[in-house]
Amino acid sequence: GEYDDFSNMNGTTIFGAIGMSNKNPYGGNYTLSVDPSNPRQFVVSITGLSKNECETFITKAWSDSIGYKMSDGKSSGASGSCTNGNGRNTVQITYGE
Repeated sequence: GEYDDFSNMNGTTIFGAIGMSNKNPYGGNYTLSVDPSNPRQFVVSITGLSKNECETFITKAWSDSIGYKMSDGKSSGASGSCTNGNGRNTVQITYGE
């Protein structure tokens, strides 16, 4: 939230800088990408989710996310479809301004 422009950010840079793998415990990956329509925002995607895991992420409150802030806390801030087979669901959470 303290950066004005995330356009140079990517998953390789971030995960390497913090010494963390992009693999998640759900069998997929964490990915980071800049919102192409707004370089002041970045999107965290969580892949490889089962239907249940996906639904849990969709309903969890992501209090620093754009969606949560814009809805005055009425929306979780996460988006995605949880209708794919196990291990094939993805959730996106947008942060920034």
